[in-house]
Amino acid sequence: MHFASPYYLWLLTLLAPMTAYYVWRTLEGGASIRISSVDGVAGAPKTVRYWLRHLPFVLRAAAVTLLIVALARPQGVEQLSRTNTEGIDIMLSIDVSGSMLARDFRPDRITAAKEVAGSFIADRYGDRIGLVAFAGEAFTQSPLTTDQSTLQTLLSRIRSGLIEDGTAIGNGLATAINRLLESEAKSKVIILLTDGVNNRGEIAPLTAAEIARAQGIRVYTIGVGTQGMAPYPVPDIFGNITIVKQKVEIDEKTLREIAEKTGGRYFRATDKAKLKAIYDEINQLEKSKVEVFEHTTYHELFLPWLLAALALLAAEFLLRQLVLKRIP
Repeated sequence: MHFASPYYLWLLTLLAPMTAYYVWRTLEGGASIRISSVDGVAGAPKTVRYWLRHLPFVLRAAAVTLLIVALARPQGVEQLSRTNTEGIDIMLSIDVSGSMLARDFRPDRITAAKEVAGSFIADRYGDRIGLVAFAGEAFTQSPLTTDQSTLQTLLSRIRSGLIEDGTAIGNGLATAINRLLESEAKSKVIILLTDGVNNRGEIAPLTAAEIARAQGIRVYTIGVGTQGMAPYPVPDIFGNITIVKQKVEIDEKTLREIAEKTGGRYFRATDKAKLKAIYDEINQLEKSKVEVFEHTTYHELFLPWLLAALALLAAEFLLRQLVLKRIP
């Protein structure tokens, strides 16, 4: 509840002197009658009128309180808000080839990539996001959706070894483009993450980039891997894992060309913190447009308070005149 004229509530402080005066007058006594002795009535039983003698004052004080509240104009507040979100359609295309198990990231590249992508998804409220995984070929793990819970579950399920090994960057990009072809969003974005060089697939990465540009799709590319050598887990003939240092090979030239052709940017992530910083930067570059319209309506509520005060004053009058009538 809201008061249109709250300063009138200061009048409630008048109840203090009003109460003090009533108490003083009661102790001083009112009109008196001279009689020879009160011994005959001293032990008389107290009637209902005796117990009700202070009720008129209580009713009057309550009525004054309600009148002051009504004077302050209590109002009901109704707020209507409408949110207009101009979202962005985003496809995440993630490399799940065997090289993504390299342990230059903690615990490994693919786990770090999933964790950071999950945080990115959680920050994109109102946007539709889809997920593509690729290695030797590509497949759609999730179409465009605003259901973040389902998307996070599907993201957690991707892993290396799901499909034939290899690095088909062109196929991974083309599959993501396919999912955006029917999108009516004003802004369409693909974030492509890989740690290798294109060596599989039917579609060349730059050909896919040309298609993306023709469709008005921006592509942000991320190369994952430390500079130089990285520790890779390699199973021996008995299935035991041995860590072997291997050279990190990322086709940065191609990834940079893909980004430049489509109006995106290329990033290189050499550790998990850098990868998170890259997603944060993309998050800032691709902001959704959100407009909030608010309308506030006030409803006057003074009438019930006023009627209640008048009812109490009427009750006080009737009580004094019919039940507690006394000698002036």
